[in-house]
Amino acid sequence: MYQLEGLQHARRQRVRSPFGEPSDDLLLGELDGRPVAFLPRHGRGHRIPPSEINGRANIDALKRVGVTDLLSLSAVGSLREDLPPGTFVIVDQFVDRTFRREATFFERGLVAHVSLADPVCRRLGDALEDACRALGLPHRRGGTSLVIEGPQFSTRAESGLYRQWGCDVIGMTSLPEARLAREAELCYAAVGMVTDYDCWHPEHGHVTVSEVMALMHANADGAGRMVEHLAPALATHPDACPAGCDRALDTAIVTPPGMRDAGVAARLDAVAGRVLHPAPGG
Repeated sequence: MYQLEGLQHARRQRVRSPFGEPSDDLLLGELDGRPVAFLPRHGRGHRIPPSEINGRANIDALKRVGVTDLLSLSAVGSLREDLPPGTFVIVDQFVDRTFRREATFFERGLVAHVSLADPVCRRLGDALEDACRALGLPHRRGGTSLVIEGPQFSTRAESGLYRQWGCDVIGMTSLPEARLAREAELCYAAVGMVTDYDCWHPEHGHVTVSEVMALMHANADGAGRMVEHLAPALATHPDACPAGCDRALDTAIVTPPGMRDAGVAARLDAVAGRVLHPAPGG
């Protein structure tokens, strides 16, 4: 997906980030009166490989324009017989096999440890499930996504191992995205759109780009309708996240104020400004 159908008052905006260049300009507008922002993580034309996506700049840019709820859509391979291509998996857990990506906003001079026990927002997951049911989209609530570095697909040995681990789907993009969203105090949810059986299934050939792209085009319509259905539902949610996603940094920062690196703190003005630079009386 590189655009949102039905987006009203659409405009593109370049957002500068202290963490580098985001993947693309943000597409801003409204869906059913709800302000939304859209950012293709691979850039328009799919120019950026998974390992080179600047997750920190992307999340920082979204936070700067006022995003509070972040929905991640990605193509995934299925590691289960009962999750065939075309299924929308509302992921609730991740296993991280990436190794080349910047996975935290907090650097030397300002250390924080957020909880990732439950890396996605239950409220957003509920809203996604309601949307899939209302639209009749084939879906599964809950599932563990294994995220590999890529850009190559798995070997058969790896695919079999991940199945033994109990993982449900496999992809390349949801991490460190989910980690960074939690540090930025965003409510985050991920939908894995199944395009193939990876390479473990004896009755299916190994995964190919043409296979993935064909199913992604087929899934794009359903994904767009899901987002359109989701927007008005989020317009009425309470200001405070019931799961506490929006207060993830309350007790996470361990570096005392007097010992924090001023440069690091300045870069975190959007991500962690609520706790680092609280408003008077806040």
